[in-house]
Amino acid sequence: MRLIDLSQPVFHNSPNCPAHPPVQVEILKDHPDSGWRVEVLTIASHTGSHVDAPLHKIAGGANLDDIPLESWCGPAFIADFRGIAESTLITAEMLRSKLPAELTDSIVLLCTGWGQKRAKTDEWLRQSPCLSEDGATFLVHKRIRGVGIDHYSIGGCTNPTNEIVHTILLGAGVWVVEELHFPEEAFALPQPVRYMGLPVNFRGFSGAFCRPVLIAD
Repeated sequence: MRLIDLSQPVFHNSPNCPAHPPVQVEILKDHPDSGWRVEVLTIASHTGSHVDAPLHKIAGGANLDDIPLESWCGPAFIADFRGIAESTLITAEMLRSKLPAELTDSIVLLCTGWGQKRAKTDEWLRQSPCLSEDGATFLVHKRIRGVGIDHYSIGGCTNPTNEIVHTILLGAGVWVVEELHFPEEAFALPQPVRYMGLPVNFRGFSGAFCRPVLIAD
């Protein structure tokens, strides 16, 4: 089996949502003094490649424990928006031009190219393209299972758009995966692609780190 990695790495001071604490990695124990190597992480649960469960935005919504593992795997369609201008809202009309008509129970992965721009720059932190409100509504009406994007926020970093987009998706039970990275080989696969992104088993959490991959063969 060949896997194509869609994840972003986490490391000390790695880029992350500026509303969250900076990523810190400390070595608790190390060779040769202790005979072991152990790291300590200070990190928000929505950092790096991660999933959002409904509880992230919806009070009383489903947490990670409420979502079957099987839900995080399945057929996915990559909507290729590479070359899109900064701060562009991905609308329903734009999604129609990139996706098939039938999307029921599938996963939609939005590639903006911002996964390749990941850095602590104003462009990456605050100027990313994102899903629009009508784009989110369109996907909900298509009855998709989940949606992902190659940035830390599917709704961008400007409110009210960010809050409304998350509310539309998570309020409809559509999970979100953020901070993807699309290597060139991902676009050579026939669609739908086979996607898997299992979250870490954090009890009762609103989200968790995951390792998103495409199953190539």
